[in-house]
Amino acid sequence: MGVLTDDQLIDNVLAGDQAAFAVLVDKYKGLAYNLALRILRHEEEAEEAAQDAFIKAYRHLSGFDKRSKFTTWFYRIVTNEALSRARKKKLQKVDIREARYIGESDRGLSENPELIRAGLEQIGEKDAEMLTLFYLKELSLDEIGDMLEMTANNVKVAVHRARQRLAKKMLELLGEEVFELVKE
Repeated sequence: MGVLTDDQLIDNVLAGDQAAFAVLVDKYKGLAYNLALRILRHEEEAEEAAQDAFIKAYRHLSGFDKRSKFTTWFYRIVTNEALSRARKKKLQKVDIREARYIGESDRGLSENPELIRAGLEQIGEKDAEMLTLFYLKELSLDEIGDMLEMTANNVKVAVHRARQRLAKKMLELLGEEVFELVKE
């Protein structure tokens, strides 16, 4: 027996096969955790949000419309769960001016994830989401478009504009030092 598609797994879950849902969990637990972590910026909260999102997905699986991808539907559940928790907890955000001193080095942005996270916090939620999905999650323009109900071309423009806003904000906060951080 080959690898089952998400739709086949969902059909099996709805037919009472709980092991099929475990396959979905294994397949998407990384996506759920990472998305929740980006929103909540707290590991334990992100783990709990991801778990709760899976529980909600399981409970509402019969209402899933197969005309869209499971990932699109599940992405929204995780996002809503994490945003709801963020509003309730009002978790503190990292100040980019403080983050640059955490693990400070001249190795570049790619090796300073705290600085990247702090920079993403300085721009709007939509911009941060676009950059995270495209650069950190390495999703294609089409995949992001499906998740966010946008055309691939609109996603490309949004990523470009978000990157420009992030660069401007980092230059504003870090001055010329930002050029040293992005050197290879």
